[in-house]
Amino acid sequence: MKILIVEDEQELLQSMVSFLKGSGMTCDMATNLNDAVEKIDMSDYDCIVLDIGLPDGSGLKLIEELQKKDHQTGVVIVSARNSLEDRLTGLNIGADDYVTKPFYMPELVARIKSVFRRRSFQGQNEIIHNELKVIPDEMLMYVHEKLISLTKKEHELLLYFLSNSNKVLTKESIAEHLWGDHADMADSFDFIYSHIKNLRKKITDNGGKDYLKSIYGVGYKFSNE
Repeated sequence: MKILIVEDEQELLQSMVSFLKGSGMTCDMATNLNDAVEKIDMSDYDCIVLDIGLPDGSGLKLIEELQKKDHQTGVVIVSARNSLEDRLTGLNIGADDYVTKPFYMPELVARIKSVFRRRSFQGQNEIIHNELKVIPDEMLMYVHEKLISLTKKEHELLLYFLSNSNKVLTKESIAEHLWGDHADMADSFDFIYSHIKNLRKKITDNGGKDYLKSIYGVGYKFSNE
C-alpha cells in the first residue's frame, strides 16, 4: 500500500513514516501544500494522510486538487483542530476519515486500511478472486483454501494488481507503488520481474491460474484471459 503523508511537524512525520513502514506500507512525504500537489501530480497513492494546518495553506485545498484531477485516492485527515466545523468541512469536500491529534498509531493504520478497503474493494475484509482469497489486514493469501506465505512486497504487489485488475501497469508505476520516492534509485527494473516471478510461482505451484500477464515493452496486467 502506497501512502503520502502530508505533515509539517517533523517529529510526528518521522514517527508516522516509521510506524506505517513497519506495518508494511510504502511512504512518501510532503511538508507543505505545494510539495503535496507536486507529489499527487507525479504519483498515484492508495491513501493520503493529510494535516489541515500547513505552512503555505490549508490541507483541504489538496482534496480540492484531487477532485479536479479526478484522483480516486483515499484521504484521512489528521489535525489538531477538533471542532465539528473543521471535521464536517473535510468530510463534506471529499475526505474519507478524520483523526484528531494526539492519536495512537495503530488507530491511524486501522483507519488507512479501512479507507483502502472501501475505496478498492467495497469494504470487504476478504478479497475473493476465483481460487484466490486475500485478507489484506492480516497479509494472508490462500490458493484453493491453502495458506501461502508471501513477503511484504509480494503481498503489496498482489493487492496492487487486484485493485487494478485488467489494467496494464507500467514497470515504472509498479516500482513507485512498491518503493515510493526511492524507486528512481534502481539501476533497472529487474527487481520487479523477480517479485512478479516469485508471486506467480507461489500461485501456480499451488494449483492457481497464472493471472500475471507480461505486456511486452510496457509492463504487466492481472487478468483472467
